[in-house]
Amino acid sequence: MKSFRRELWFQVPDRRAFVNITRQVEECLRESGIQEGLCLVNAMHITASVFINDDEGGLHQDFERWLEELAPHEPLSRYRHNLTGEDNGDAHIKRTLMGREVVVAITEGRLDFGPWEQIFYGEFDGRRKKRVLVKIIGE
Repeated sequence: MKSFRRELWFQVPDRRAFVNITRQVEECLRESGIQEGLCLVNAMHITASVFINDDEGGLHQDFERWLEELAPHEPLSRYRHNLTGEDNGDAHIKRTLMGREVVVAITEGRLDFGPWEQIFYGEFDGRRKKRVLVKIIGE
C-alpha cells in the first residue's frame, strides 16, 4: 500500500469564508499516483473546517446565515472562551457544526464523488495562515 501526505496552506483575508479546494485535492491525488484507496482531507486548526457540498453561492450564503444564527460572533461576552482574551468563541462552535474532515473514496485514480459534490475549506476565524492535511492511502 502507498501513502501520500501534503499540507495545503490558506490565509483568508476575512473572518469567514468558504473556499473550494477540490482542484488542489485532485492535484494531490494525481501526484500520489494512487488509483484505488481513500483520501482524507482535514482542517488542522480548531476554528476551520473541511466539508463536502455543492458549490452554489446561495447555499453558501444560507450556511453563513445559519451558522451566525446558531453561534453569532457578537456579543463577544456571550462566550466564556472569549474571557481568555480571544474573540473567536463562535468560530470553535461553527467548526464543530461544519466538521473537521472528509474522507473520499478513490476509484480508477479519481475522487469518487456523487453529483455536485465538491470539497470546501471553511474558515471561521481568518486573517492568518492555516493548513489542511491531505492524506491519501491505497494502491
